[in-house]
Amino acid sequence: MRIQSLFIMCLAPFAALAQVDNCATRTTVPDGKLNLPQVIELGLCRNPQTASAYLAYESARFSKNGAYADYLPSVNLSGSASIPYRNENWGDWSYGASVSASYLIFDFGKRLSDLNQSIATFRAAGFDYNESVQNYVYGLIGAYYALLNADADVRSAEMLHTVAKTAHDTAKKKFQAGSVAKADVLKADTTLASRDLDLERAKNNRKIAQATLLNKLSFSADQEIQIADMPSEFGAPQETKTLDELFAQAQQTRPDLLRATANKDAAWHRRNSTFLSNLPSISASGSISWNDTPSETFGAGSDNISGSIGIRASMPLFAGFANLYNARAAQANYERALEQERAAQDNASLDIFTAYQNYKTAQTVLKQTETLLKSATESERVTAGMYRVGRATMLDWQTAQSELVSAEKQNNAAKYDLFTKRAAVALAVGEIKTELEGNSDEQEKQ
Repeated sequence: MRIQSLFIMCLAPFAALAQVDNCATRTTVPDGKLNLPQVIELGLCRNPQTASAYLAYESARFSKNGAYADYLPSVNLSGSASIPYRNENWGDWSYGASVSASYLIFDFGKRLSDLNQSIATFRAAGFDYNESVQNYVYGLIGAYYALLNADADVRSAEMLHTVAKTAHDTAKKKFQAGSVAKADVLKADTTLASRDLDLERAKNNRKIAQATLLNKLSFSADQEIQIADMPSEFGAPQETKTLDELFAQAQQTRPDLLRATANKDAAWHRRNSTFLSNLPSISASGSISWNDTPSETFGAGSDNISGSIGIRASMPLFAGFANLYNARAAQANYERALEQERAAQDNASLDIFTAYQNYKTAQTVLKQTETLLKSATESERVTAGMYRVGRATMLDWQTAQSELVSAEKQNNAAKYDLFTKRAAVALAVGEIKTELEGNSDEQEKQ
C-alpha cells in the first residue's frame, strides 16, 4: 500500500541496525559520518511524533478488523446460582446455564456500509501517518542542509580570515619598509578583527544548527554529529517535469489529497449506513439452557434442558425523529467531506505551484551566485597582487575582501537552499522518498 511505502523504505533497511545498535534507546550519536538517508533512518527510529502517528494508524487498523464481526455469529454464555428466602427460611440452591447464538441474515447492506466506512477510515489514518512521516522527514532534511550550510560558512570564514591575515601581514611589512602609511596597517587590523568576529559568529551558528539537528533526532544538544556533505553538482529529477505532470503525480501520492478522498468515502458509507438503519433486518437465533431446580421449588419443571431456535425480524418505527435527523446529519457530513476534498485539491495546487516556482528560482539564484563568487574571488586575487606592487590601496583590497565575503555567504546559502527547495517540491507532490533516493545515489558517487 502507498500509505506504508515511505515507512517501509525508511525503516526496513534500518531494522537490522536497530537490533544491533538499539537506536531507539541509545543516548549517544553513532560514530562516523552519517549521510542523509542514514540520518532519516535514525530519526524515524527514535522520533516520538512519528511513533505516535503510527500507533494511531494501528488503532484504526484494529477498529477496521473489528468491523468484520458483523459477518460472524455472536455467541453468549451465561450461568447462574441462586438460593430462595421465604418466611424466614432459606431454600435449596438452584443452578442454571445457557448458551445463545444469533446471526444477522439480511439488513439491506447496512453491515457492508459499516465495514466499508471502517476500511475508508483506516485508509485515511494511514495517509495521515504517511503525511506525519513525510513532514518529519522534510524537517530533518531542512536541519541537515542547515548544518551543511553552517559548516560551509565556517570554512568560508576561515578562508576569509586567512585572506585578512595575509593582508594584515602585507600591510605591516610595507609599512615597515616605508612604502605605505600607518593607516593601511590600521585598516588591515580592523578588517582582521572583523573577520575574527565573523568566524566566531559562524562557529556559533554551526553549533546552533547542530543542536537543532540533534534535537530532531532526540539526542541532547551538547553532543557532536558528523554528516556527509552533498556533491557540488547534482541531478534534478523534478526539473524535467511540467506542472501538469506534478499535479497528476500528486493525485496518486500526496497524503492529504488521498486522506481527503478516503474521508469522503467514509462519509458516503456512513450516510448510507444511517439510512439503511431505518430498514428491516432479519436474524436467526438459537439457545439452549440447563437448569437444576429442586423439585419442591415453585415452578420447577421436569425437564432440566430446554432450548429454542427461531427467525427474528425487526424494524424501527419511531424514535422521536432521531433517525430522520441522523440521516440528515450524515448527508450534511458527506457534503462537508466533498467540500474538504475540493479545498485540499486547491491547497495542493497552490503548494505545488509555489514549491515548483521557488525551486526554479533557486536554480537561477545558484547560477548567479556561482558567477558572483567566481568574479569576487578573481577580483580579490588581482587586487591583492596590485596592492603588493603599489598599484592599489588598502581600501581597494578591503572592498574586494568584503565583496568576497558576501559572495561566499550567498553561494553557500544558495547551494543548500536549492537542496531544500527540491525537497519542498517532493513534499508538495507527496513523494519525498524520491528525494531521499536521489540524494543517496548522489552521495554514493562522491
